[in-house]
Amino acid sequence: MSNQILQNLKTLLQTPDLASKRWIYEQYDSQVMNDTIYRGGDAAIVRVHGTKKALAITTDCTPRYVEADAFEGAKQAVAETYRNISAVGAKPLAITNCLNFGNPQKPEIMGQIVRAIKGINEACLALDYPVVSGNVSLYNETDGKAIQPTPAIGGVGLFKDLTKRCTANFKSDGDEIFVIGKTLGHIGSSLYEREILKIEEKNSPPKVDLVEEKKNAIFVQELIERSVIKACHDISDGGLLVALFEMCDNNLGCELDIKELTGDNQIDENHLFFGEDQSRYVVVIDSSVKENFIKKVKDANVSAFKIGSVIKDKIKIISSTNNEKLEVEIKELQDINEKVFEKKFS
Repeated sequence: MSNQILQNLKTLLQTPDLASKRWIYEQYDSQVMNDTIYRGGDAAIVRVHGTKKALAITTDCTPRYVEADAFEGAKQAVAETYRNISAVGAKPLAITNCLNFGNPQKPEIMGQIVRAIKGINEACLALDYPVVSGNVSLYNETDGKAIQPTPAIGGVGLFKDLTKRCTANFKSDGDEIFVIGKTLGHIGSSLYEREILKIEEKNSPPKVDLVEEKKNAIFVQELIERSVIKACHDISDGGLLVALFEMCDNNLGCELDIKELTGDNQIDENHLFFGEDQSRYVVVIDSSVKENFIKKVKDANVSAFKIGSVIKDKIKIISSTNNEKLEVEIKELQDINEKVFEKKFS
């Protein structure tokens, strides 16, 4: 392994897809009447006045997945809202949608629309996650070229007790970090494929196993309900290493050893760190509850792998092949990530 993994991370953190949007959203009131009690994580949390309840709200879609395979891409968009709501500890209730496509009079565009609707339908049925409203925006083209197909999904979930919620940021030096879900290093239609390998052709987006999606989500909801985990974040755009960077906060980073993830499989470490396999979460526990956590993993029959621990100030990586060690300061990565939009638009 070489410093290429860290250079690849820096490159990805500067893409518009992953760059921090803080410079934009801090320019307006995103906490109207102080009701938004959490932002910046997998789902926003908005309290319900006069109760202990709150709503978790998220919107998701990955147009490059939908362009590659409208059925799988739309299915993934539904699943990601379900995952994001579960990651903060709420129970997913329902979705709305806005189907953004080009000219439906063109057979290829109409085909995208039909397949996307079928993907949404399959995901909603499997997850018991109904569509309660929606709309369309069609004929989105410039000079005859259609936009990327974007069936945007808005999901909402419910907290019966808003005190039982989970945030994404690391909390304490020494906490242990696990991945829930299977990591196979899928890079088809990933940001790594587009930005690092420079492959523009859209193909082979990650498929969602809806049975595993639901099982992992319910397990995470239970962990949060019972205060077993201290932090939780879904793994999506950019893959595992990007998700871990997004969890770094208050001068807390992580030391990583991903040997458990690979097992006996020989998978390129870039694919492990930047692959976009679905149905996965990073969870963080206090070492004192590890035995209880492992028991719950076995009882629920989910896949969980220890990948490291929380440390101060840096991200450190120990190679799974030759034990080579890499490290980078969190502040350096945050500076790269935070300034992208400010530089472009200020």
